[in-house]
Amino acid sequence: MYSVEIKNLNKHYGRFHALKDINLQLREGEFVVMVGPSGCGKSTLLRTIAGLEDASDGEIFVNGRDVTHIAPRDRGLAMVFQNYALYPHLTVAENMGFALRLARQPKAEIDAAVRRAAETLQLTDHLDKKPRHLSGGQRQRVAIGRAIVRQPEVFLFDEPLSNLDAALRAQMRVELGALHQSLGASMIYVTHDQVEAMTMADRIVLLRGGLIEQVGSPLELYNRPASRFVAGFLGAPKMNFFAATIAALGPDELRVATGDGSSFVLPAASLVDDAKLQVGSPVSIGLRPEHFHIANNLADGPVYNVRIVLEERLGRETVLYADSDAVHPDQPDQPHITIHRNVQSYFKPGDKAPITFSPEKVVLFDADGRALRWPAQQ
Repeated sequence: MYSVEIKNLNKHYGRFHALKDINLQLREGEFVVMVGPSGCGKSTLLRTIAGLEDASDGEIFVNGRDVTHIAPRDRGLAMVFQNYALYPHLTVAENMGFALRLARQPKAEIDAAVRRAAETLQLTDHLDKKPRHLSGGQRQRVAIGRAIVRQPEVFLFDEPLSNLDAALRAQMRVELGALHQSLGASMIYVTHDQVEAMTMADRIVLLRGGLIEQVGSPLELYNRPASRFVAGFLGAPKMNFFAATIAALGPDELRVATGDGSSFVLPAASLVDDAKLQVGSPVSIGLRPEHFHIANNLADGPVYNVRIVLEERLGRETVLYADSDAVHPDQPDQPHITIHRNVQSYFKPGDKAPITFSPEKVVLFDADGRALRWPAQQ
């Protein structure tokens, strides 16, 4: 039995089709992160699961129980919002126990539940404080504690860290991961931040235009993206894409030609099962920035000479942006080749460098953006 199961869910706002035939299963104790660009439907989907939005069509089950038309308070779910929504005149303890007091639970039980949650969230020393005396991270922990004391079947998080600064977001990611492990609870987490998705999720649900684009583990989506959209959305810096054509096709390999007329061979062993390939077909080559290397005499792949446009020095690593007369990115919003080096380097704008890559690392997409070939298994 699944903690949450969604069947053929649709949501309409007038003529706008916000969610399109969503099917999704959340396993018991799983941490699922829903991510995607603004307007993709991730928050709408979370709110529909919570009952804050009515489903236009389809069914929602929580631990096997149909909750599609049940009031939010009766679904066995607890939601943590982007806005802490704490009562400023109440103490931390009173905020955390508020829902239990509304339910008229005995004071001793409320106090015990609040104390247990406070210990889990390291808030024991702050129970008598008002929210104005807390940091942003502490306030968010209080909001999470308010959900914990209700002992929900599933936790729902709607971009809970987006109001925090970068350092505090990183700290809270670790704390939420530890909380998930200690509680063993099922959690659904919505974010626009791919770093949160990659670092926190057991599985990622990537949405686009109200549709689920791909579901899988973070590394599965990173290494074996189902589409060019998935490949371009996950990863920082973004994947490089280059226009190419299929120059030759054999039983064990295929040859791809780039814009300057040069070509290289890709092993065919990693082709997607239903890939349809034809000589002369336009394709898109995808290469992660970390898969480029400064070429030497032992380069085992094609070599391209590039001009450095900008170097970002990030301490132990460096990001280079470069141009080439031989090969050009085919994205208007990505005019340069992006190269990630896991070392310190000292290029200047205008410097020239030979770069190479292993053809094994190439991801290939057809003209419609569907994956044709993935890299060999990592």
